[in-house]
Amino acid sequence: MTSENTRKDAVHEAATAGIPSALSDLGALVRIPSIAWPAFDQSQVQRSAEAVAALAEGTGVFERVDVIRAETGDTLPDGTAELGQPAVLASRPARNGAPTVLLYAHHDVQPDGDEALWDSPPFEPTVRGGRLYGRGAADDKAGVMVHIAALRAAREALGDDFDLGVALFIEGEEEYGSRSFARFLSDNADALRSDVIVVADSGNLDLETPALTVSLRGNARFTLTVRTLDHASHSGMFGGAVPDAMMATIRLLATLWDEDGAVAVAGLTERDADTPPYSEKTLRDEAGLPAGVSPIGTGSILGRIWNKPSITVTGIDAPTVAAASNTLSPAITVVVSARVAPGQDAREAYEAIEAHLRAHAPFGAQLEFTDIDCGDGFLVDTEGWAVGIARESLAEGYAHDTVDIGVGGSIPFIADLVRTFPGAQILVTGVEDPHTRAHSPNESLHLDTFRHAVLSEALLLEKLDRHRP
Repeated sequence: MTSENTRKDAVHEAATAGIPSALSDLGALVRIPSIAWPAFDQSQVQRSAEAVAALAEGTGVFERVDVIRAETGDTLPDGTAELGQPAVLASRPARNGAPTVLLYAHHDVQPDGDEALWDSPPFEPTVRGGRLYGRGAADDKAGVMVHIAALRAAREALGDDFDLGVALFIEGEEEYGSRSFARFLSDNADALRSDVIVVADSGNLDLETPALTVSLRGNARFTLTVRTLDHASHSGMFGGAVPDAMMATIRLLATLWDEDGAVAVAGLTERDADTPPYSEKTLRDEAGLPAGVSPIGTGSILGRIWNKPSITVTGIDAPTVAAASNTLSPAITVVVSARVAPGQDAREAYEAIEAHLRAHAPFGAQLEFTDIDCGDGFLVDTEGWAVGIARESLAEGYAHDTVDIGVGGSIPFIADLVRTFPGAQILVTGVEDPHTRAHSPNESLHLDTFRHAVLSEALLLEKLDRHRP
């Protein structure tokens, strides 16, 4: 029997020594443009899944590693069931009364967008200023590699004394709405069932301070078409008497916010919870808010981001500037993305927004709502035994006290995990920091944060391995 300190020291040494190879493997994953959206090359998502499966097999931990595509619940035109994107599922049973941990991340990424806005090619991993740049370098291929590197370290340091049951689930369509997620859980419930679930898809308070994410906002996203005319008409001949769709859309959307920029939709709730200090200066630095442009909303800044709803128009179909003509537009289509306060049902929030828009449609404009997608938020039960172990592991790995944070973004599938595995304790961790720019050009991973995250999770696995529920 090795002592607790000897085990920890061995895991610490193995995790530290494995960082260079983990970063090399991360770079190889970043080079794969695994974008799950149908407009992109879907063979790259399969290629990415196979690369992750090979990494899982290489840890020497698992008895079984599979690449699986679950049904989405929709039917293709030929009548066959539509399949989701390929996910990786690896598993090994617990031994000698040890608990089982499920490690989650996703290998698909956001589209790269306008490559001209990147300082280096989005799928060519590039290191500068202590950061690794590339699409997916942080969100969430770094999460994948934190799991892989931590498992390598635990296996190397503990050998046959590693009794922890482990399930590794690396999803392939998180950025595309996790359409087959619920079916994947039900199809593979036995392999995924665990005492603790670690979701490596969030971030930290700052570069030095590790965090457990204990609240997440939900989301309600939809497409809205505003129509005022049967066909386009000459703006000179009819302008001033006929409301065009652009005018109606602008006036309608403006009713969603008050003069402070806060959401002004009846029926959307707020969560009452304290937040740590966070200055406007920090907000300007982290969000890229220029001098002269004021923040929006009221109350504490983090309270606005973590605990209150927000509404953003994320896309619009309208005549382009280059193709503009003197024409009254008959219809305008926009995508509206709402973030829902933790604790409110996302569908309830969507219905409140739809009711508001219908009640405020100007000039009798006709409204059509399509592509509705709702995902509930999440509040962590912080009383479980695994939470204390996680805080301790993060503090050791980062050499800094752990804090609990909320996140303004959404991870809707966590609600599915809670429903499917109600007895599991869920720990939401991650490697992102306020300068990561996930989903944006020049997404990057802070290299020291990655090192700390790998060490923290390796120490977490060692502690879970010793724990007997």
